[in-house]
Amino acid sequence: MKTNQSPSGPVPNQYLAFLETVTQLRPRLHRYCSRMTGSAMDGEDLVQESLFEAYRKIEQFDGTHPLAPWLFRIAHNRCIDFLRHRKVRDRAEAAAAAPDMIHPAPPTSMGVAPALEHLVLSLPPKERACVLLKDVFDYSLAETADLVDSTVGGVKAALKRGRAKLAIPNSINPTRKPDPQIERILELYVERFNRRDWDGVRALLSEDARLSVVDAYEGSFSESPYFSNYERWSMPWKLACGEVDGQAALIILKRGPDTWSPHAMVRLRISAGQIHHIVDYAHCPWMVAAAAHIHTSF
Repeated sequence: MKTNQSPSGPVPNQYLAFLETVTQLRPRLHRYCSRMTGSAMDGEDLVQESLFEAYRKIEQFDGTHPLAPWLFRIAHNRCIDFLRHRKVRDRAEAAAAAPDMIHPAPPTSMGVAPALEHLVLSLPPKERACVLLKDVFDYSLAETADLVDSTVGGVKAALKRGRAKLAIPNSINPTRKPDPQIERILELYVERFNRRDWDGVRALLSEDARLSVVDAYEGSFSESPYFSNYERWSMPWKLACGEVDGQAALIILKRGPDTWSPHAMVRLRISAGQIHHIVDYAHCPWMVAAAAHIHTSF
């Protein structure tokens, strides 16, 4: 996590504990946020926001309690706010309005199977959170209730509904209709980037384009050493157009002994035919493993 400020004077123990916990917990936080949102990229953005919020509020934290549940609670609240803003909650609740007369699957059949993480997106947010926290992240009923601001009875009810709905086959990756203009800009960006045609890449950007290299840089693109950083990479690499969890993205590929494999991803925010924000996740290797679906067109 990149921070632009630190407490004055000697670093208090609570800050050291915070940084140590974040180092160990961050991949799990990302895993949770990406499953809640259905997107590895949105999940990482929410982790960043959560960690900055936690860092700002660290002096309010009761040091007699573990840090990890506190961080999970902040991340959970960020996810819920995100889902409300995206109006996913309303669509999910409407889709879940069918009768609940379904025999629930036995809890042991859910277990912690990796597939479960990718199925929960079909659930309303509370059921989604409860199933993830209890069945995937192995929090107790009481701990889950505390994290989602509910009761043990409420969590049990949400788990029963969620597990029952997950027993029905469903599709959680609706096909999105591509925008031809955006596709063309992505293709031009990749083609020029791979040729190291930096002037050609700049021509695709708006004058006030922003750059976010997660954990490394946040600011104006024009003031960054972005291109030279890529030129210094010692490993063979290239960009490719693709999708991450159903969202258009650029995939950074690295060369292995026999083939190219995904190494990281980049998101371009495009409007009015120009790129106005580049979000580069090259320093977040856990995102590739956490993504439910990565597709490249190379």
